[in-house]
Amino acid sequence: MITIKEATTNKDLKAFVKFPFSLYKDSKYWVPPIVKQELETFNKDKNPIFKDAEARFFLAYNNDKLVGRVAAIVNWLEVNKQQIKKMRFGWFDFIDDLEVSKALLDTVEAIGKEHQLDYAEGPVGFSNLDKVGVMTEGFDSIAPMITWYNHPYYIDHYIEHGYTIEKEYSESKFPFENVKPEAFKKAQELIKRRYKLRALKFTKTEEVMPYADRMFDLFNESYASLSSFVEITDVQKEYFKNKFISFVNPEYIKFVIDDNDRLVGFAIVMPRFAEALQKANGKLFPFGFGHILKAKKNSKDVIFYLIGIHPDYQNKGVHAVIFNEMYETFTEKGIRTCYRTPELEDNEAIHKIWKHFDPVVYKRRKTLRKNL
Repeated sequence: MITIKEATTNKDLKAFVKFPFSLYKDSKYWVPPIVKQELETFNKDKNPIFKDAEARFFLAYNNDKLVGRVAAIVNWLEVNKQQIKKMRFGWFDFIDDLEVSKALLDTVEAIGKEHQLDYAEGPVGFSNLDKVGVMTEGFDSIAPMITWYNHPYYIDHYIEHGYTIEKEYSESKFPFENVKPEAFKKAQELIKRRYKLRALKFTKTEEVMPYADRMFDLFNESYASLSSFVEITDVQKEYFKNKFISFVNPEYIKFVIDDNDRLVGFAIVMPRFAEALQKANGKLFPFGFGHILKAKKNSKDVIFYLIGIHPDYQNKGVHAVIFNEMYETFTEKGIRTCYRTPELEDNEAIHKIWKHFDPVVYKRRKTLRKNL
């Protein structure tokens, strides 16, 4: 018999975070989170997302053995401001037992009905900066730190329980040698002169910080038209600055500003931390921090985490300025492979930006929904 227990104590939440460590203990491709950071994500006193959202965490047991988990999430900005009455759920992991996955989804759906929401969708996080999607292709390649990995049977459970595909995402990669500077070198000089733009270069994290709030503002503007978008609030900006920017090499952060010092484009690229996180195995100390620092300094693979162009400058070639800056940095660093985070299949604008580099899709993922 499957028993569902809400995780309310620190001990329960730690069990919630550590469940995938046993579920994927034999996987070469799963990348463990840092347990301390994951716990802080779920801490209502530390994560400002809880000012505009609520989440409840549930564990599934079979004869006292932990066999599954799920986070049930309501983002009230989405529900009240955007009038999208969605019951979110994420961090959804389970053994290959339909009774287990059904019990967890039933719990999520019951909460959605209590709040009079229209449908449930997952797996998703609290916002656009969280992980998204159940993986349906690419099980034989290591997962980036900013995505979920899952067993192939997951998608079958969704379908069996009456869920249908809502959004589709792809992840692609390309060798850096595919990047030919003649595709953007001359164009970016022309664009800078025409629109009076210049690129900012950073060597220290503290140099980035004065522009960070403007970057999140631009993120909100440039991503607002996407179907999955939920804005980043002012209070969340400070949290994300502290959480993410220290992980990023400052030279991998590229900003483009106009002659009024207005930010019109940005890109954030991260070193590939996946293998380092596998070695860390969920702990920063005593050795995990060293593995991560080594990857930050020496990784020859990078992940394009975010790229955004102000709506006034979209389709005007500003991305060429960003690519030129990245090309010079990557050449200096000896980068070998570039990876892209999950992108909506219907986001034609972003796909056009990358077409010159002949990217190859190596993973696909989906979110699924069910009317309540």
